[in-house]
Amino acid sequence: MSQKISLPRRRQFLPDDWQLNSWEDAAPFFEQLELMPLDEPDRLDAFLRCRSELESALDENLAWRYIRMTCNTEDVEKRTAYEYFIESVYPQMAPWNDRLNRKMADCALLRHHTDPGLRLYMQRILAEIRLYRAENIPLLTELKQLESRYGALVGAFLIELDGQELTLPQAAVLLKSPDRALRERVWHLIWDRRAADADTLNDLMDRMLALRHQIALGAGFDSYIPYRFLELGRFDYNSDDCLAFHEAILTEVLPLCERFHSDRAKRLKLDQLRPWDTRAEPVEHQPLTPFDSEKQLTERSIKAFANIDPYFGDCLYTMRELGHFDLYSRKGKAPGGYNYPLMETGAPFIFMNAAGTMEDLETMMHEGGHAVHSFLTADLPLGAYRQLPSETAELASMSMELLAMESYPVFFDRSDEVQRARYEQLQRSLTVLPWIAAIDAFQHWMYAHPGHSRTDRAAKWSEISGRFGGVAVDWSGLEWAHALQWQAQLHLFEVPFYYIEYGFAQLGALGVWKRRLELGEQALVDYRAALSLGQTRSVRDVYDRAGVRFGAEPHRIRTLVGFVESYLNQLMTHVPD
Repeated sequence: MSQKISLPRRRQFLPDDWQLNSWEDAAPFFEQLELMPLDEPDRLDAFLRCRSELESALDENLAWRYIRMTCNTEDVEKRTAYEYFIESVYPQMAPWNDRLNRKMADCALLRHHTDPGLRLYMQRILAEIRLYRAENIPLLTELKQLESRYGALVGAFLIELDGQELTLPQAAVLLKSPDRALRERVWHLIWDRRAADADTLNDLMDRMLALRHQIALGAGFDSYIPYRFLELGRFDYNSDDCLAFHEAILTEVLPLCERFHSDRAKRLKLDQLRPWDTRAEPVEHQPLTPFDSEKQLTERSIKAFANIDPYFGDCLYTMRELGHFDLYSRKGKAPGGYNYPLMETGAPFIFMNAAGTMEDLETMMHEGGHAVHSFLTADLPLGAYRQLPSETAELASMSMELLAMESYPVFFDRSDEVQRARYEQLQRSLTVLPWIAAIDAFQHWMYAHPGHSRTDRAAKWSEISGRFGGVAVDWSGLEWAHALQWQAQLHLFEVPFYYIEYGFAQLGALGVWKRRLELGEQALVDYRAALSLGQTRSVRDVYDRAGVRFGAEPHRIRTLVGFVESYLNQLMTHVPD
């Protein structure tokens, strides 16, 4: 590695040895910010940089508390440290942030500023002012506490198979086994375990829904949907665009996904797939194993990223040297995966639950894409520019999943395995779209119908998932599990409405990959340039700089799906039956 990454940046406002141990450590700096004048450009610039430095330090402090808690949900001390910030620091920060926001809103220099980045920043500041209500702070604090409970609860889920204790990610590996009886047995163990806590998760969701609705009403909104869209900074699209996305996926993508399932059934010599068959391959196709340890996953990922762009490899190399990876599944880890940007020092942290599967490789490439995005924006002058909107953050990560296919020889020795891996990756890039649409449609229904019963919720999920899941998988006799599927999607609990971004970004990512095949290096140049903009430009402008469009126009989806289908047909000549 060329090691071009230099960290960390030096503090100017806070002392170099400043640490947050209690709210009293932060309060004097908020007081200083409130007293700073904004009547001249130089003074305004100093205020913005000082506020950015304080917010970045606080954000990173919270980040480490969250990272340590999710890496070991059974450690009471780590959970207590995270909960202290949520319960004792956040409620004190919120009114101060509102006061500083109003100070900025009253600044004539900011109101008439022509810099596009600052104008976007002010748009978000005005949104925060619109959302803020002092009486909502205790409700928001309680909500943050509830959101952390999902990970602790699900992270403790274990099954026992032949005397061996397995986490759910470890057990899920066996769903790829060519042994159908084993797959069915494991599937039932997983879903019996989930069903055992289904009521607990329903209780958790009931409380979250009620709190979110109450918070929205308290802020003057009719429902949580417009409140949350404004909170997420969705200035480039609205609910109608989400609904249009749902319909476009149904017409343009679902038919091909149905065919993928039918093809799998034929390969397995089955009349129809059951839920434990959807990831399986015939006996002659052993599951792809791109790595067999955390060390191997790390080393191969660094090499794969360097093959795409040496700078990308430097990013992961730097993270490894800093110890910013926790990649393998184990008892007590929270579920899922994430790249957590560290806003002050600039080098992010990747957390995931790998068990050696192709899906784990996809996750690593995805989170690695987020990491590269964090590094590319680390030198932007304000933390507000480094707070990446999810639509562009996911463009970075989902594009990297597809760009990384050119580096698959790093993970596989045989050319037929490389081709198989690319085939599976491209299939998943399409089959995930109906699931994304289903989750988003379900969220819209839940928050449009406050006070619904859990029976209503289960029935609605079954209806929606059946619509977007098609008829290729036979759930007869397993309706109880089908009705619980939504509980496995952590976004519904921890980050509501953060899911449609994956859909818009997947379409953009397919465009980036298509350009890479057609234009070569120029597509990579445009991709890097787009990510480097951070939040100094709108979502649509960032997509434009990457050479793709933001949105879900049916004709554009049809073109992308046709391109992928053609590429898959070419790969079929290299993938054995």
